[in-house]
Parts: sequence; C-alpha cells; structure tokens
Amino acid sequence: MKYDILIVGGGAAGMAAAIKSSERGASVLLAERDLELGGVLKQCIHNGFGLTYFHEDISGTEYADRFRRAIADKSIEIMTEANVVSICENRTAVIATKSGIFEVSFDFCIMATGCREKSIGSELIGGTRPAGVYTAGEAQKMINLNHYDLGDNFVILGSGNVGQVMARRLKILGKNVAAMIEQNNSLGGMTKNRQDCIEAYNIPVRLNSTVDMIYGEGHVTAVRVKHLDSGDTEIIKCDALITALGLIPDRVLAEELEINGNYLDWLYFCGNCESVHDIVDAVTIQAERLASEICDLTEDKLNA
Repeated sequence: MKYDILIVGGGAAGMAAAIKSSERGASVLLAERDLELGGVLKQCIHNGFGLTYFHEDISGTEYADRFRRAIADKSIEIMTEANVVSICENRTAVIATKSGIFEVSFDFCIMATGCREKSIGSELIGGTRPAGVYTAGEAQKMINLNHYDLGDNFVILGSGNVGQVMARRLKILGKNVAAMIEQNNSLGGMTKNRQDCIEAYNIPVRLNSTVDMIYGEGHVTAVRVKHLDSGDTEIIKCDALITALGLIPDRVLAEELEINGNYLDWLYFCGNCESVHDIVDAVTIQAERLASEICDLTEDKLNA
C-alpha cells in the first residue's frame, strides 16, 4: 500500500496530525503499537488538560477520547498493536502486527513517538537493585490502569510534572509520601502542579538534595538522601522509590535516517518526539501545524 503520510504513534500528537492531514485530503496510515489510541493520556485520570485547546478543564482520558471520536469520522487507516520495525531511505516502512508483517510506502513520515523517561540507571546511585523502584510514568500506569498497590511509604526522586502529579495521586490513595527529593534549589514542573499537588497536599520537599544509596534485599526498605549544599546525609525509610528524572524525545526508530546531523527531508517529528512540551494542548497545536505544512508540500507536488 502507498500513502501520502505515514504517522508513527497514536498519542495526542499522532492523532492530531492524522486528523488534520485527512481534513486536507491526504491519505494517511496511523500506526500505534498499543491496543488503542491515546498514548500516555490513557493513564492520566487527573484534570488539567484542554484548557488551551478545548477551553475546558478535562482529564487526560477525556482529552484522548475526544480525539478518538474525531478520528473515527475521518478516512484514516488505523493499525493498532502495530510495531513499526524499520523505516528505510526509499520511503518504505516494515510494520509487524498480529496478522503478519507488512511493508508500506509513503511520501512523508511523521514521527509522533513521544518521550521515554530517564531511568534510575542514569544516576550514580549506590546500593542494591531491589524491587520497588519505578519511573513516575510506570507508577502512574500501574496504579491508574492496572490498579496495582505499589506500597505504603514513598520517596520521589526528581520533581518533574509527572512526579508531582503522582505525589498527589498517592496522597489521595491514602499513601505516605515521605519526601520529594530535588537536586536544584527549586522544584521543576509547572507552577500549577506545584500549587495543586505539592503545596495543596503538604508534600515534604528536600531541595539541593539527591538520593545516593538505595537499601533493601529483595525490596526497597530505605534510601539515603545526600544534601548537596552541606554534604550531610539522612536515611528515609520507604517501600517504594519513584523517579521523575526527566524525559527524552524518543527518536530511536529514526537513528539510521540521520546523515551528518540532518534527517532526510521527508521525515518530520511532532509533539514530544520533536521536543518536550509542558502541556498536551501545545503538542496538539504543534502537530496540527506540522500536518498542514506537509499537506502544503503535497499539494505543491501535485500541482507541479
């Protein structure tokens, strides 16, 4: 099959780009590796989404659902549980699904693969490697979608937006958040999250600090916190450590398409795959704008 545009990733960016491209008359294949569209929005049961785009304060799940309903009305071919294995210089892609392996061709490709979280392995932390260490996104998915109980006493390392939202979620669930540890002299994330999550729920904060040791045989029992300004340390007992260390745009699939620091001229990135955005509304707007620009190129090609 041949398409005008192949879109890899069915989160907010991918759905927005697919809808805008279809509205402009392009033939679109949207490939998503998960069971359904929505990306990380599916696990965001809290409000704070849509204030810019919909002029409403809605949850992430509702934001995703609105786009899923909109995309169902468009002439867009959607492949879920579809893993894009490779993208080649001749503008073809290999896609693996339950039904088999397919090769498709396209004129343009939009990568909307989002971000990956920095893991605990990116930090110089000593001690054992027991169970009970999760990234903030993993913890959010396990608690909100899978309904797992991850523990009773938590320490959160890093103060990104997802980490702050998870601190609030844990408090709502009746858990103890012993401390949020941040190496800088102020919390990260948006001011709104700091006010609505950390301040509103009285989460203890250690600034200018980091975790330099994890204790536990088999499971986390405590962490050692080092105060960077004084060099002093303290032990905080916990049965789970959540890390919110930052996000990295996920461009692994496009690595072989980079030549001398530049990507091929038919390959584009949108949403958090292009750069990390604070709010999903900005992701949506950027994806729609990019899709319109690509459709302009398609029209120019047809009229040439």
